[in-house]
Amino acid sequence: MEEPKTLFELWAKERNITVEEMRATIAARIEQGMNDPDPEKRASWEQIPHAGEIPTPEEWLRFAVEWLEKEGRSDLLRWYKIF
Repeated sequence: MEEPKTLFELWAKERNITVEEMRATIAARIEQGMNDPDPEKRASWEQIPHAGEIPTPEEWLRFAVEWLEKEGRSDLLRWYKIF
């Protein structure tokens, strides 16, 4: 079996789903966060830079990785191939 090349592939493999299903799951969570009735929670999701109406899974992942690096927590990324 071929090794995962991206974090999305790894997560999909761990959950025994397709990469498309993994991306759809992440996209649904992003949309849920962007539409949260709590303005503080919604504001935290809105911080994610995005070209369209809502962040894509890739935009979310890039933001998360950059945030971890900025916070000095890049050690949490050592097991993953990001992009």
